[in-house]
Amino acid sequence: MKGASVGVIGGSGFYKFMQTKEASRQETPYGSPSATVKLSVVKGKRVAFLPRHGEHHQFPPHAVPYRANLFALKRLGVERVYGPTAVGSLKPGIKPGDFVVSDQFVNFTNGRKDTYFDGPETAHVGSADPYCPELRALVVEASKGLGIKVHTKGTVVVIQGPRFSTRAESRFFRAQGWDIINMTQYPEAILAREQEMCYANISLVTDYDVGVEGDPDVKPVSNDEVMRVFNANLEKLRTLLLKAIELTPAKRSCDCGSAMKNARISA
Repeated sequence: MKGASVGVIGGSGFYKFMQTKEASRQETPYGSPSATVKLSVVKGKRVAFLPRHGEHHQFPPHAVPYRANLFALKRLGVERVYGPTAVGSLKPGIKPGDFVVSDQFVNFTNGRKDTYFDGPETAHVGSADPYCPELRALVVEASKGLGIKVHTKGTVVVIQGPRFSTRAESRFFRAQGWDIINMTQYPEAILAREQEMCYANISLVTDYDVGVEGDPDVKPVSNDEVMRVFNANLEKLRTLLLKAIELTPAKRSCDCGSAMKNARISA
């Protein structure tokens, strides 16, 4: 195997995917990726797996080498990326154990390296719809018959981390009508777009952020609870990913492959 067409970036608690056929340790112009990229085959498709936080979770959200990760996958030939994440819910109707296929994000991070165009080459990529519509639809289709609750869209607010929200912050996020909260979707999703790769987020809801107002029995998020719920649903996530990869067509029908066509500025 020399490369892969599909990439999976595993989140917290998701450090291994399929049986490894080959490994690719890369150095990039943006430093080292989070870990060695593991290559495998799923239903005849070559798949590259990379744990976002490293194999031992040594990279907190604000220190993940996002640019190196996406660059390494692109170098291997990856055109489609599935980015599963653990998220907190901002709405009572989105429950722990549910899945959300995000269609929008709001960025509340700061100081992260979030573009490949630091100069002298300059580009302004469009991000009105930051997630690939084709991959999002595939994930929704793949979920049918699996016995899991999937919300077909949702806005994820991305915070800097590694701390969790205060009650005041969470109240503000909920007041805006946003659905879920996470620490890693930015800049990962937008860097994939700059590399003209399709990207879909699969969010596994692990908690209710600071709890549910009016319900004292629902406690604020804790890391132990996040990992407990994530591990309890990890096999469902694996099954969903395998089905989505199986359904992924050989050729793309979206516009992600030309995202940079009119984005660059030249003197």
